[in-house]
Amino acid sequence: MPLLDPVDRSSLRLRVVSALVLAPVAVAAAWFGSPWLPIVTAGAGAGMAWEWARLCRAGQLGASGTILVAVVVGAVIAAAFTGLLLGLASAIAGAGTVFWAARREGDREPYWLAVGPLWVGLPCVLLLWLADSEAAGRLTLLWIFAVVWATDIGAYAIGRRFGGPRLAPRWSPRKTWAGLIGGAGCAALAGWATARVVGISPVLPLVLISAGLAIVEQFGDLAESVAKRRFGVKDSSGLIPGHGGLLDRLDGLLAVVPVVALLTLIGGDSVLEWR
Repeated sequence: MPLLDPVDRSSLRLRVVSALVLAPVAVAAAWFGSPWLPIVTAGAGAGMAWEWARLCRAGQLGASGTILVAVVVGAVIAAAFTGLLLGLASAIAGAGTVFWAARREGDREPYWLAVGPLWVGLPCVLLLWLADSEAAGRLTLLWIFAVVWATDIGAYAIGRRFGGPRLAPRWSPRKTWAGLIGGAGCAALAGWATARVVGISPVLPLVLISAGLAIVEQFGDLAESVAKRRFGVKDSSGLIPGHGGLLDRLDGLLAVVPVVALLTLIGGDSVLEWR
């Protein structure tokens, strides 16, 4: 039995080509830091905010959608130039501003649009904060990317290969428990590889954290699926061949970054510096 049928192989090829184009940009931005990382983050944030606004407003941007994009970009700029607190405050206050603008514009469900600055803006701000650590900032980002990408690859390949019971059929009918387990296993391997390359000992804590983040990543994916099903949309946009839009590609990352930031606050150091 082949690992993937012809349709899935074609989709996988598109995903691989897209990843080969986009992944080096993310890696280079993380490696070289400012000003490239804030620029790339602001660009990605603007794209995701644009997609979220169009998703919530039946394909139309409108004044409230334009404000949403401006709020996310403004939060990233605030975080880049002044630090974490003003960036977070900008995103949170921006959610209220977007809600007010959506109400004035007559949106039927302004709450959904107002989620945008929180769902998109907060992770962008926290990503810059994680990168700001002189000791392990860039390595932390590269580890996060490795975990998220490994999860996506493992969940896709293993889920398509073995199928089986659905993870959440009402939200995302194609996701399976096999995919969840496969994604967690590949993420654990990414954690193990990171620990060996960086010289972290013992290895087990990072392996377990990486596997746990894989579960967070896939539930971030499910969260976006809920929104897409709510508004009857298959993809957030068609920007990325094989993936749909930026939100379709980065929804798991949006969930993982806040959790890593919380772990960093609890531990007092980057997860890669825990001993």
